[in-house]
Amino acid sequence: MTTADFLELPARPAQPRQTGITHVIDKGLSLAQIDGLFDLAGDYIDLVKLGWGTCVVTQNLSEKIAKYRERGATVVLGGTFFEICLAQGKYSEWRRYVDALGLTHVEVSDGTVQIPRDEKLGYIRDLAKDFTVLSEVGSKDAEVVIAPYLWVEIIEGELEAGAWKVITEARESGTAGIFRSDGEVRMGLIEEIVHRVDKDRLLFEAPQKQQQTWFIKNFGANVNLGNIPPEEVIA
Repeated sequence: MTTADFLELPARPAQPRQTGITHVIDKGLSLAQIDGLFDLAGDYIDLVKLGWGTCVVTQNLSEKIAKYRERGATVVLGGTFFEICLAQGKYSEWRRYVDALGLTHVEVSDGTVQIPRDEKLGYIRDLAKDFTVLSEVGSKDAEVVIAPYLWVEIIEGELEAGAWKVITEARESGTAGIFRSDGEVRMGLIEEIVHRVDKDRLLFEAPQKQQQTWFIKNFGANVNLGNIPPEEVIA
């Protein structure tokens, strides 16, 4: 006997799935590391984000994207790269770049560069015509606190504009947005959000193991989790 299929485990949707999504952050994996990761945990990985602006300095970017595609994972560029392009007035160039890479999913965020809300909604509407859009809500600055009612209002607006899922910001460190600076879950905020928004339309960034555990305990095995480090996928 080589598998433990005699155990009773929570049901998990087959890929491509709408719930139970695991969104992994790639901060500079090699092609060999990608193969190793997918040999170990490929059945559990749905989305891979090339973090921040790493796409700019990755020498084998096309090969990486092709490798992920071959392995059945969807690639999205980090929202920070989108924000930098906007700050430099290069939205059209960014869009052509994404098209040239053959990507089907894009991330629209404003966690580093402030974008007027109506303008951000306009980008979501525009991109949703041709791409699957993940929008991100929340600031990467741990000192910025957004009132729960405003989180809800912003999330609802971005879903209405055409976002497939809304990502709740936590930073790669898990110390901002939906978490306090020490990594503790802002439980009141999460409760307010899921009271008004279907949790299946959300993707909760949860890079720390205790954060992942909290969401699984509270929302079940098929909660959508993001910014998962490659070494944490199995855990």
